[in-house]
Amino acid sequence: MKQEMISYLQTIKEDIFNLSKYLYENPEESFYEYKAYNYLIKMLKEHNFKVTENYLEIPTAFYAEYGSGHPKICYICEYDAATKEGHITGHNLISAMSMGAALSLSKVIDKFKSGTIIVLGCPGEFISSSKVTMTKQGTFEDIDVVLMAHPDIENHESGTSMALLPIKIKYTSKNTLTYSQDGVYSSLDACYFIFNAISFLKNGFKKNCYIDNIIIKNNSSPDVIPKESTIEFYIRAPKMTQACEIEKKIEQLANTVSNLMEIICETSRPSLPYDEIIPNNTLSRIFSHNLKEVGIIDIGDAKNSLAGISIGTVSHVVPCIHPYISITDDKSIKYSSLEFAKATVSNYAKDTILKAASALAMTGLDLLEKESLLQEVKSEFYKNVQNLKINC
Repeated sequence: MKQEMISYLQTIKEDIFNLSKYLYENPEESFYEYKAYNYLIKMLKEHNFKVTENYLEIPTAFYAEYGSGHPKICYICEYDAATKEGHITGHNLISAMSMGAALSLSKVIDKFKSGTIIVLGCPGEFISSSKVTMTKQGTFEDIDVVLMAHPDIENHESGTSMALLPIKIKYTSKNTLTYSQDGVYSSLDACYFIFNAISFLKNGFKKNCYIDNIIIKNNSSPDVIPKESTIEFYIRAPKMTQACEIEKKIEQLANTVSNLMEIICETSRPSLPYDEIIPNNTLSRIFSHNLKEVGIIDIGDAKNSLAGISIGTVSHVVPCIHPYISITDDKSIKYSSLEFAKATVSNYAKDTILKAASALAMTGLDLLEKESLLQEVKSEFYKNVQNLKINC
């Protein structure tokens, strides 16, 4: 059946390439991916997938399925682009690979007594990914595995990622000031104090824990003392438990500053946090084997990303993989660049994503054919999460 899927993928390869090209030529901001959304659901309906549009009342999200019963194999589509630069991280290819895999697998799944292919349209990866919202709403509770591949400049097995926790501290002055007064602190004073205090606090962080992208905001003009000021940043750590420990310290610090300066303090999370990816070595091994079967042999060890990745939150609920696929042989091209975006529609990328789509489909087929293999994947998952507790 694997050869049958690969042969079918060859018959629809121009459709997959056209999808990638269309998304590349029509980049859209997070949660405004209407062109991509319509293109994808039209394509799925043409291949007899049952599509739930505006999934969870998210305008550009969808849930598509083909077949019935378990195992339920889920493929992820991402399709937003950077605001001005376009598809510099290759989300157009994530959709292309997942669609190629899902459509190919749909041509053989009817031969099984039970099994469902799910394609999940996940907008807003650049802001506050819908995957996290879907996880909180229970979307993945009844799914057996989640498969996706990410374009890159090198091939790597699926690894882990950093936990990412957003923090916002708002200070409000008790008195409205139009000019500086002796003995009175402004909300901006508090933000500057916190900014400098965090620089010292970082010295006591555990290894590989960071504070990123500190932004101070207020709505006042330079000649007016601001009544309200905010400071926002991300905590990045290997584990969410570590990020939460840092969050508590920062909250204590923020409240101390509030008391010292007699200023009102509010702390919050302006967006949803991303948990670290829990690797599944069994699932990764199956995919890497299939990738070699279709001709991609040079595969590096597991890539442990220093970034926060939304599928990390999903991986705490269901076994997942997030391997990396090289789409260029030009060593001068850097990931997340305009040159990388252009490479997503190159002939080299076309050949690579077709192979990756085949490997994703073959991995799904392996899990449908061999119940023991799926149980091995799940056993590893349960072992990894049974002692994991994140109460923050």
